[in-house]
Amino acid sequence: MRNAAREAALNIIFAQQFNSDCMDSLQKKIFKQFGLMENEADLMFALDLVATVNEHRSELIKGIEEACHHYRENRINPTDKSILLIAMAEIKYFDDIPPVVSVSEAAGLARKYSTETSADFVNGVLAGVINK
Repeated sequence: MRNAAREAALNIIFAQQFNSDCMDSLQKKIFKQFGLMENEADLMFALDLVATVNEHRSELIKGIEEACHHYRENRINPTDKSILLIAMAEIKYFDDIPPVVSVSEAAGLARKYSTETSADFVNGVLAGVINK
């Protein structure tokens, strides 16, 4: 299952918001923590997610801001922002993942890692993106 890969990617993308140094060693620790070192397919998926977010970050942030009706991304909770970046990357660049799956997975991550209202916020933003 890709849940662990998404959680690992979330941890990495969240950390990158605060410090882009030491990412190789941090990534290895996170991948090990989520059991991805023994699952090559999930490890590759997590690596692809992180690389896609990093490659298209400014475009993805612009999409988030537009979906939030020009609500500046720096005002979004860092955890929610990380979750939105992952889901937006999946929706836009991972054709093998149905958008509704990306939205559902993102809402699940928000329920697990963020505030009480985050799942509804993330779901609403992403629903606006896929229904556009």
